[in-house]
Amino acid sequence: MKEKTALSLITPSNIPTLGNYLGALRNWKQMAEDNRCFFGASDLHAITVRQDPKDLRRNTAEIFAVLLALELDKGGNTVFVQSHVPQHAQLAWALNCFTQFGEASRMTQFKDKSASHADNINVGLFSYPVLMAADIVLYDADYVPIGEDQKQHLELARNIVDRINGIYGDVLKVPEPWFGKTGKRIMSLLEPTKKMSKSDPNPKAYISLMDEPNVILKKMKSAVTDMNGRVFYGEDNHGVKNLMDIYSCCTGLAYDDIEKEFEGKGYGDFKAKVAEAVIEELRPLKERYDKLINEKAYLEECMKKGAGEASAAAEKTYRRVMEKVGFYQL
Repeated sequence: MKEKTALSLITPSNIPTLGNYLGALRNWKQMAEDNRCFFGASDLHAITVRQDPKDLRRNTAEIFAVLLALELDKGGNTVFVQSHVPQHAQLAWALNCFTQFGEASRMTQFKDKSASHADNINVGLFSYPVLMAADIVLYDADYVPIGEDQKQHLELARNIVDRINGIYGDVLKVPEPWFGKTGKRIMSLLEPTKKMSKSDPNPKAYISLMDEPNVILKKMKSAVTDMNGRVFYGEDNHGVKNLMDIYSCCTGLAYDDIEKEFEGKGYGDFKAKVAEAVIEELRPLKERYDKLINEKAYLEECMKKGAGEASAAAEKTYRRVMEKVGFYQL
């Protein structure tokens, strides 16, 4: 029996990139083998930015299918859609009342998103880290996988938990960060000093998990390298370093071995082999996804199953908090 619990959510906004996969999603499979895991499509978080309703529904179905294609629902784990579990929004209100305004205003992502969405600086954008805290504590999560840009949010969640526990006793579990054993920060193919992003306006800058093999090869051929024509791992050799990171993640080869493999060869040979490795890495995932996304009835059946499992777990924590705070319980 798995002794520890972990939770991770992903916002449904286009298909994830190769960077999302190598940096996070592939590690989730490892986490799912060792822990009782809840994985969700965080559609409530998505609406902090104005959404077209049809796009939001489609994106939610697509990201849910990706999570199933990764087989994250196996081994007694749960895959669900956040808005199908009402306790997320309900608990977030209570946690808002135990979050100091100064704490929330220090969140750097709020500042960044406010700058990029100046026409829609809404209260949800300000308070969504508190909703993230609710996501985590609802499942008594021991671990939460995080990247550099989420450390601040996890620290806020821990502060909120400490505050509530300090007032009412041992009510909520204090979550710990979880770091995967493998995975790199994968950079843009066109601007290798910038993180690969699915929101990049130029689709040549990223590889989508559902790109066709010929598209992956074409994008890889246009990836930025440098002028010296040699494959070697150097901190200032950003483009080649990024491609070596990708190749290493997909093949398991060390950088010294990669340098030896391509000694005396040009970037054309190197890029073709990187593309081939990526295609083979993503092939089984894409095959499962292509089948799932066309089975609407099955997807909805899985959503209902996931919602039931997640709600049953979340309700225990929600009721515990409500009782401790003093709400009249029926």
